Amino acid sequence: MRIDETAVPGTYRLLPERFEDERGHFYEAAKHSELTAATGLPFEVRQVNNSVSRRGVLRGLHCNDVPADAGKLVTCVRGSILDVMVDLREGSPAFGRYAVNRLHADEGTALYLPGGIGHAFLALEDGTCVNYLLSAEYAPGAMVDVDALDPGLDLPWELDGPPIRSAKDAAAPSLAEVVASGRLPRYAPLREELIRP
Repeated sequence: MRIDETAVPGTYRLLPERFEDERGHFYEAAKHSELTAATGLPFEVRQVNNSVSRRGVLRGLHCNDVPADAGKLVTCVRGSILDVMVDLREGSPAFGRYAVNRLHADEGTALYLPGGIGHAFLALEDGTCVNYLLSAEYAPGAMVDVDALDPGLDLPWELDGPPIRSAKDAAAPSLAEVVASGRLPRYAPLREELIRP
């Protein structure tokens, strides 16, 4: 497995090695030791979520106001998505920087996001299913929403028409409004003891 850091510091793209034979193919989707070595943070699954979306559905932009050692591993297990991660950690040297990735189910590529990184995706096919492995359980009230279509962020969605969004996502405030509200998580460099595998 190859693990590469993306344009947003602390986020990673996991590219598995694929083994094919007459039955089909096999790959390791994630490995605790390799993910911990790359990120400097142990990743233990506390919750698993799946979403299924029609083509043109835009989900997000969401982040949790959680500690930096709480993370998310995102994989597209059916269909394909245009995935966007945005650094929403106030005080981060990369604040507002984003990374765009196309995830296809047959490739098995996954994305790792630590706490404080905003996440959104556009479903590119009907029936697209996205799997989320979370290292912290959902906590009501901890979700921070930002408008994924905020002109201030200018995210490259490659839309061919208006996206399908939940009422909550469509009503989400701009990044400037969220900054003014004081709701964004604070950036905190990892402590040395967390960095060692």
